[in-house]
Amino acid sequence: MNGIFDIYTILFLVLAVVIFLRLRSVLGRRTGNERQPYDPFSAPKESGSAASDKVVNLPPRAESGAPRANAANDDFGDIAPRGSDLAQGLSAIRQTDPAFDPKGFVDGARMAYEMIVTGFADGDRKMLKNLLSREVYDGFVGAIADRESRGETAMSNFVSIDKADITEAQLRGRTAHVTVRFVSQLITATRDKDGAVIQGDPNAVTEVTDIWTFARDLGSRDPNWKLVATESAD
Repeated sequence: MNGIFDIYTILFLVLAVVIFLRLRSVLGRRTGNERQPYDPFSAPKESGSAASDKVVNLPPRAESGAPRANAANDDFGDIAPRGSDLAQGLSAIRQTDPAFDPKGFVDGARMAYEMIVTGFADGDRKMLKNLLSREVYDGFVGAIADRESRGETAMSNFVSIDKADITEAQLRGRTAHVTVRFVSQLITATRDKDGAVIQGDPNAVTEVTDIWTFARDLGSRDPNWKLVATESAD
């Protein structure tokens, strides 16, 4: 009996170890490198599969612990001339958040701009809520509700975004504000409840210039930037 008992004991131990190892391989372990919350203003990651609707894969942020000799002397290339007010504003933001990458920010801002414009036309409140401040979101949703109450529908199709330039950067307390000037080619049209075009032209391309300001609390764990102000230059 003792021999049989010992054999069964060994078998159960081996089985327990195998189960443990299989669970570990399937579930994984927390390493501190898990996926961060979605940030539309960091640089895009390479992806081997097509992105799903309303999902944008963006490049990883730089390591927050990366050493910087002197952020005030950063060279931002063609984004901001050295010594300019814009360069000083970007440097102030980077001093507080060493992970801030102006080029990655611009790439993300272009994507967010297109998502917000098309989301507004589609009445996609859920998507807009993730990218807009409370005040801007309330304004957008109010306009969508008015349009829907009249039975109107809108469409916005991007032909191209020709320019996306940072024009201003400020650090107010712990909150960073970055203003971007977008120049895009758009096809837009609004139709009434009977389908007649009442604004825009579904067959014409129009150049549109928008000046948008994005903000982020650098002291927050939330990495997302949100649209806080809009202005049309047209």
